[in-house]
Amino acid sequence: MLGRLFGTDGVRGVANLDLTPELAFALGRAGAFILTNGKKRPQLVVGKDTRQSGDMLEAALTAGICSVGGDVLSVGIIPTPAVAYLTCILGADAGVMISASHNPVPDNGIKFFSNEGYKLSDETEDQIEALLTEHNLPRPTGEKVGKKRALPEAADLYLKHLQEKLGVDLSPFNMVVDAAHGAAFEVAPTLLQRLGAKVTAINTVPTGTNINVNCGSTYPQDLQRAVQETGADIGLAFDGDADRLLAVDEQGQLVDGDQIMAILALWQQDKGLLKGNGLVATSMSNMGLELALKEHGLKMIRAQVGDRYVLEELLKRGWNLGGEQSGHIINLHHNTTGDGVSTALQLLNVLAEKRQPLSELAAVVKPFPQLMINVQVTTKDGWQENEHIKAAITKAEETLNGRGRILVRPSGTEPVIRVMVEGEEEATLKDLAAEIAAVIKEQLG
Repeated sequence: MLGRLFGTDGVRGVANLDLTPELAFALGRAGAFILTNGKKRPQLVVGKDTRQSGDMLEAALTAGICSVGGDVLSVGIIPTPAVAYLTCILGADAGVMISASHNPVPDNGIKFFSNEGYKLSDETEDQIEALLTEHNLPRPTGEKVGKKRALPEAADLYLKHLQEKLGVDLSPFNMVVDAAHGAAFEVAPTLLQRLGAKVTAINTVPTGTNINVNCGSTYPQDLQRAVQETGADIGLAFDGDADRLLAVDEQGQLVDGDQIMAILALWQQDKGLLKGNGLVATSMSNMGLELALKEHGLKMIRAQVGDRYVLEELLKRGWNLGGEQSGHIINLHHNTTGDGVSTALQLLNVLAEKRQPLSELAAVVKPFPQLMINVQVTTKDGWQENEHIKAAITKAEETLNGRGRILVRPSGTEPVIRVMVEGEEEATLKDLAAEIAAVIKEQLG
């Protein structure tokens, strides 16, 4: 890995090639030491998604934590937000999730949570990275070496929390749930059925090598077909670690994170629950969301791409609701990080109370056409200073003449530069995005 090890969502790479057991061991040692301030006998919660490489990385990470005297509470296959929640309620010193979220099967990742359940700041991640090659960290022996303990009731604790906080009668609903063969493959259908919903569950048979493959929030086509075939009221799509949610309305149309945020924001406004009278989105969110909120007297602040930057902005302002178009949605009333299952329950609460179909509620956002091209590159370094790329972006902005947006940014987790163009005419957007992408490929591909 080149440059900074930590991306927008922890450390990611191809498991056993970039993200090696040796690196996982070092991250366990350094992470446990930094996050517990060198405390003797710290306790860390460790969970994972369904990837085959999770066992390998969990063993190495656990060894690293135990080698500095830390104890590991192993919670097994569980959604990322459950690790954050369990870290808080169990009084642990930190949490770690082994997952590459929506990334392809060969990838995996390691992300840390503080004892308060929050993702780490850049500064804290830099402190961990600086210690990866430090050989003077504690080396306890005998009874002072850390231990691992399994917590088989972990998923039930998380489900009980969601049911108590957000449980409503879902018996009127017929729904399809796509778990992406990922971390929510048991918890999401189980919880929704407990609340009375008629659930058709798809992509709930993880093999270790099928997570996110043509399913889940990154590939909702199967869910859209299933909703139409079953006559369901709603479809719910999670990603591999279940911190994202996208929905499908009763007509089989996709409802993205922008639309879900608008629905939740307006409902919270009616209930007097929306702190700051606004929400935090990112530079990727559609201008249609901004206009819809403005029409209802609500503010929208844009943060950097990445749900942890949304969180930082929420905490700074004292607000509670924010998220990303991709379906990472944070409601600080219910969890400290993006939580797909919690978001699904919040959305179902609104539907149950308003007794309106999802298509009507989602129509509050009238999206501007938006086109995204992912450009595979050999390096992401120096793209902002590249004169040819800058010229291509400037030329496209002049064409839009203030009636749209262009956003070019490197992925935080993949060797990709993303080109997003938004405006009123789709044909123009295709041409502009293709021109910028071609220059990036020529310069960096």
